[in-house]
Amino acid sequence: MTSLSRRSFMASAMASTSILALPVRASTAPPFSRNTVISMAQALATRDYAPRQSVPQDWLDMSYQDYQTRWFRNRDALWSDTDHSYNVDFFLPGLYFPRPIQVNTVTNSAGAKRVPFDLSLFDKTDMAPDLSIDDSLGYSGLRLRTELDQPNLKNEFCVYQGASYFRAIGLDNVYGLSARGLALKTGDPMGEEFPEFIEFWLETPAPGQRNIVIHALLDSPSVAGAYRFDITPGENCTMEVEATLFPREELAHVGLGPLTSMFLFDQTDHTRFDDFRPAVHDSDGLLVQNGNGEVLWRPLANPRNLQVSSFVDEDPRGFGLMQRARKFSDFADLEANYHKRPCLWVEPNGNWGKGAVTLVEIPADQEIYDNIVAYWRPRTPYAAGTQVDVSYRLTWGREPDLHLAKVINTAGGARVFGDPGRIMTLDFAEHPLLAGGPEGIDIHISSPQVDTSAGVLQRNPESGGLRLAFSFDPGARDLVELRVQLRKDGQMASEVWLYRWTA
Repeated sequence: MTSLSRRSFMASAMASTSILALPVRASTAPPFSRNTVISMAQALATRDYAPRQSVPQDWLDMSYQDYQTRWFRNRDALWSDTDHSYNVDFFLPGLYFPRPIQVNTVTNSAGAKRVPFDLSLFDKTDMAPDLSIDDSLGYSGLRLRTELDQPNLKNEFCVYQGASYFRAIGLDNVYGLSARGLALKTGDPMGEEFPEFIEFWLETPAPGQRNIVIHALLDSPSVAGAYRFDITPGENCTMEVEATLFPREELAHVGLGPLTSMFLFDQTDHTRFDDFRPAVHDSDGLLVQNGNGEVLWRPLANPRNLQVSSFVDEDPRGFGLMQRARKFSDFADLEANYHKRPCLWVEPNGNWGKGAVTLVEIPADQEIYDNIVAYWRPRTPYAAGTQVDVSYRLTWGREPDLHLAKVINTAGGARVFGDPGRIMTLDFAEHPLLAGGPEGIDIHISSPQVDTSAGVLQRNPESGGLRLAFSFDPGARDLVELRVQLRKDGQMASEVWLYRWTA
């Protein structure tokens, strides 16, 4: 997929909607389990990939405004007339969503039943276009709602729609970054491959049940797979993810636990955008806890050219995209509420072996484009005809507490006085390890390309933490890698700040 088509695809993910099918009699429904989906994925992988049928052309020809003229009627949601603890809404196909999905419900007594597509469940405006109806129609995605912090009111917190994309939020969040079932060939010159969730099974929740379990069947030219999501909403929304993959061909560039976000600008590079807001982004940094327990923080960038960074590791403890800017004044945006976007943390279950946390930063000129991707790339390719089992936890909402002082802001600019070069400032959050002030804190600054100043560490009266300022002269270089860490009594006092400066 080309860069342009990827942008179009990612822009479409900001819209909302999904499918279903025809009822199956309970008396003939076979027992359902996770192994049911695994067997289906394994069988799919033995056959050549065949794209599913698209919806009629008039559905595909809708404009974005046409698509917005119809919306799902919440009072008619799945399970709305029952005492089950969840409701499920659905989205229409068409426009950016050409191939419908199939949705099923699962009960212990009746097995799996298909949910039929029903256009009458959608309200519309007078401007809604007339659309043809045939057997190719189905939903394009689904939305989960349950009681969160308000009794007797089911609020939404999770959406699955488009390829293998899904989003969730914790309490007090608004939707921001997305996760995916699988990433393939991200940033490769030959183009990216987007696997799709083609069918879902929703385990019917009991009254008062806090979690919900969803199964999904994934298909793509290169691989088929079976997924199980055990989802618990709350202050943080947690998802226990189990994936079983069956490669049709060797997967030389596969991304596990892939995350997708948007970073347009902040104060490290605001001059490219004539914008009243001081920053625009869904996430502002990549956080990694590697297999040795070292904590890395890499501020995000919107580069002039495609950037791919690899943080080589073995058995990572976790990685994720964070939104550390949490004040309204960080963005001054009353509509987007970027300060309320969730963080997303990936914790592998078991040993993932050797590989690299990979960060892809794609140039973007508008905030409608998701231009940041992060994932785990295994060193050894997955061979065709094999079975690959992977499990991990996703936590949407607050960032994890990794017990070190963290960098809450990075800023940079030209040196105005004295020698030529650049000044960087790092603000560290207030933390017990830094409570004694700058005294007794050792500053470690390094770069493989340039010499840096020793650095000055001072108390920041506004944040209560410490600010580090240092300078370097890139000369004629186009790129400089920088590394900073604070240490106390020979031990780590802060996370490791990693930064790539580009001309």
